[in-house]
Amino acid sequence: MNKIFLIVKREYLTRVKKKSFLITTFVFPLLMASVWIIPFWLATQPSEERIIEVVDEDGIFESHYNERSNIKFVHSDLPLEVAKIHFIEEGYSGLLYIPELDLDDPKGITFWSKQAEGYEVQGTIESILENEIERIKLKMAGIDSGILDKSKTDISLETKNFDGNNEKESNTATATWLSIILAFIIYFIIFLYGAQVMRGVVEEKTSRIVEVIISSVKPFQLMLGKILGIAGVAFTQLLLWIILTFGFGALFINLSGEGQKQAVTHQIQDQPTSMEENSMMLKAIQSIETIDFPLILGMFAIYFIGGYLLYSSLFAAIGSAVDSETDSQQFMLPITIPLAISFAVISAIIREPHGALAFWMSMIPLTSPVVMTMRLPFDVPAWQLLLSTCFLIAGFLFTTWFAGRIYRVGILMYGKKVNYKELMRWFFLKL
Repeated sequence: MNKIFLIVKREYLTRVKKKSFLITTFVFPLLMASVWIIPFWLATQPSEERIIEVVDEDGIFESHYNERSNIKFVHSDLPLEVAKIHFIEEGYSGLLYIPELDLDDPKGITFWSKQAEGYEVQGTIESILENEIERIKLKMAGIDSGILDKSKTDISLETKNFDGNNEKESNTATATWLSIILAFIIYFIIFLYGAQVMRGVVEEKTSRIVEVIISSVKPFQLMLGKILGIAGVAFTQLLLWIILTFGFGALFINLSGEGQKQAVTHQIQDQPTSMEENSMMLKAIQSIETIDFPLILGMFAIYFIGGYLLYSSLFAAIGSAVDSETDSQQFMLPITIPLAISFAVISAIIREPHGALAFWMSMIPLTSPVVMTMRLPFDVPAWQLLLSTCFLIAGFLFTTWFAGRIYRVGILMYGKKVNYKELMRWFFLKL
């Protein structure tokens, strides 16, 4: 046991002291924090004001334009050819020409600008014209548009879970986003650190360092120590990523504090939020409280550990069987296919988190780390969690034993191209 601990310590310290570890530890949280910091910052920045000159042949749209916070319309009586020069001389952003229209088939509406505008400007203009044509049509048909607007109804369905005795709040949208995030994290971590195990084995094998190490420890002890050591690196980096991501986010908010608050205040004043929007925001915040985070985080840790041990042992076996990373590709495919499939069916799992596909894939050890993690926010029955966990434990015990039998032979093999038949011979070989 002491020898395994020494190997774990060596693997852990060797990797955490590398510059690559330090760089990725700090760069990744910055990238993750920027994913939600940058959109927030951009949303609080005032948009550039655009003034658009309008030539309306019919005049039916005059004084009916709904001005937006960053787009203003100026009506013009100039002829079209003159207006084309005028809007440039005046420094306007563009010219909108509305010919005499057939309201049933409005064609010929044209917009000129000094430079190509973004989709927001085009979309805003199209939305305003569509709404105005609809208003005119309703008026011509003798229909009060105000009454029609009032007749529109939005339904916000309240969802709750009830098992016959207890009832609790639930939120499908929040659970869906959380399941996607958790599945991506566990998929990414297993691939990243499983590949590190394989790479470490290949490096030691090709440099012949392993020959010296094997003289002091058993091959299985070496493999297990390497797997556990890199697992410690994974936990350390994952924990630092979580702490630093939220830390960088909090630091940005504190540094930009007052300016961002004023920007948000002005934005709210320019574009007042409706009661319905406020209600949606409140429900989104309240929906977070419906998630059982202690259970989800606890089970996530279990499936992360189980999935990592299962796949890293197989990666270690591959590393022992080849002389370079290039040679490992033929063995990587069968191992990574179950992991890739479990992530590829994410839409099907989210659509029916308690369906037959979701159930069976969450029981198979090779797919359960990702699939069951996706199902966690959807209140998976306790018996399914227990059964899946037992299968996962049995699965990584078997793969570790299986990989150990290949590792003990392959780690000392050099210069020989290995195939699946050779691997099975190593497995049954008695030493």
